[in-house]
Formats: sequence, structure tokens, C-alpha cells
Amino acid sequence: MGSAVRAGGVALGAAAAVGAAALAWGVFVERTRWTVRREVVPVLPPGSRSITVLHFSDLHMAPWQEGKQEFIRSLVRYEPDLIVDTGDDLGHVDGIEGIEAAYAPFRGVPGVFAHGSNDYVGPLFKNPLAYLARASKAPGRRGVQLDTARLDRFLGDDLGWLDLGNHARAVEIRGTRLELFGTADAHHRRDDVPAMRRELATLRQEVRWTDGSGDEVVRVGVTHAPYRKILDVLVDEGAELIFAGHTHGGQVRIPGMPALTANCDLPRAQASGLSQWMHEDRIAYLEVSAGLGTSIYAPVRFACPPEAIVLTLVPRAA
Repeated sequence: MGSAVRAGGVALGAAAAVGAAALAWGVFVERTRWTVRREVVPVLPPGSRSITVLHFSDLHMAPWQEGKQEFIRSLVRYEPDLIVDTGDDLGHVDGIEGIEAAYAPFRGVPGVFAHGSNDYVGPLFKNPLAYLARASKAPGRRGVQLDTARLDRFLGDDLGWLDLGNHARAVEIRGTRLELFGTADAHHRRDDVPAMRRELATLRQEVRWTDGSGDEVVRVGVTHAPYRKILDVLVDEGAELIFAGHTHGGQVRIPGMPALTANCDLPRAQASGLSQWMHEDRIAYLEVSAGLGTSIYAPVRFACPPEAIVLTLVPRAA
């Protein structure tokens, strides 16, 4: 009996040591192991010049996170033609200061953005294990109200990026004509699909893409939280490529396994990375970012490093 008890104690001690080591890795190493994921997506008309897109999401920025800010600044070396920001930039009442520092080198680069719920309300302390059991609830009005207006002024007025939260826009980049449309955060119930569709219909009436040259239009959807209903709408409207964030890639994963949670109704196997989304007879590439940050109250990642994504859009096969 004594030897069995001792063996059990050794096993429990070993398990505790492994758990402590994994937690230390997730908190002190992987959480700041900034990575760049590269993808190539064939969505452009034949003969088009390639377009480099830099995708940021879920920075959850706090003002003291200088390492994260410097990493973001360093990505200007990729010389992006377009930046897509899928929200949850803010993670602290003073997080806007870190955002302004991080994004400053991208002033003048075309960009679009769609906010997440944490761009409006600051994080609250909650049991981090509950996140793994069910989708988190939107913070509502209990959290600290953040300076979303200052964030909008910086992204929209200073950087010149276009707000796609229930909006539609048309731009031309490197000779390719793009329709960009999206929704505000469905996780916070800010999405307004009818409003987006009205703008998109007006844009398609008023923007004279067809000039006799035969140039095609590439349609791109953008949203923060990739709920199925939103992805279906974006595909219905002709999106060939969709950008999203929100999931943190599961944040804590078992190596080689799908995410434990997507924090929404997206299939867990698609919680991060490039995949495809099909609705009825249409299909689109779906790019979901695992994000660059975490809540300040759950500062851990495991088997899911923080990431920025560089997508190279190239021509479809003729």
C-alpha cells in the first residue's frame, strides 16, 4: 500500500510540474512569440499584378506592451499594398496610445477596419476556464467605456483607412478593382446586415466599374467575429475572400488538434488559418487570424502563438 501511495504521489507531482511548466511557457514565452504567417490566395483576374495584404486582428493593446508595438511596426518591411484590421485593437482604457505607436509607420498605406466588442468596452476579469466551455458573452455596459471615437479618428482620419462596420467601399489597388464590404461585430450584436446591403447596392449602382476594358471586380468581405450567419451573407453578396478574427485561434490548444473553442459558432477546425467557406452554390476563401494579443486578465497562449498574416493575392488560373 505504501509503495502505491508513493507512486501516486510521484505521478501527481510530475503532472503538477508539467502543468506548471506549460503555464510558464504560455504566459512568459509563447504569449509574446510574435509570428508572421504567409499565405497565397488566387483571387485576382488573370494577368493582374499581385497584391500584398497585411492582416491584423485582436491586438488587445495595453499601453505598456512595447514589444508588441515594435513587432507591428517592423512589419512595414513587407511593403503592404492593403491593410485589413479585423478589430479588438483595444485592450485597456489607455490602449489607444499603443495603437497609435504601433500603426504609425503605416500612415499612407490603404487600409480597412471593422471593430470588435473590445474596441468599445474594456475587459473584465472572468474565469478563463469558462471560455473553453462556451462562447464568451459580449461585455455589455459593465466594463469601462473605451475611447472608440479617438480610435476612429486615428484609423479613419489620420491613417486614411476605411470603416467597413456595416459599410461598403470601392478601391483600386495596383490596377485591380476591389469591392470591400463588411459588418460590425456580431458577437456584440452590432452587425446590421440590411444597412450593409443597402450601401453595397448603392455602390454597385453608382461606381462605374465597367468602362469597356473588361476589368473584373474582386469582392472582399471583412468582419470581426466569423459567425456562420455573417459568413453566409458575405458569400451571398459575392465575396471571394473573407477576413475575420475574434477566435484567438482557440488561444490554448492541444498540439495537432483543432481548437478547443472558436468563441462563436464557427467550426473549431476553422478557428484560425486559411480555409474555405461554402454557402449554397457559392464558395469563398476564409482567412481567420489567431490574433496578436490576449485579454490582460488571461495572458496565456499555448500551441497557438500570436500572429500577423501576410497574404499575397495572385491571379486565378486562366
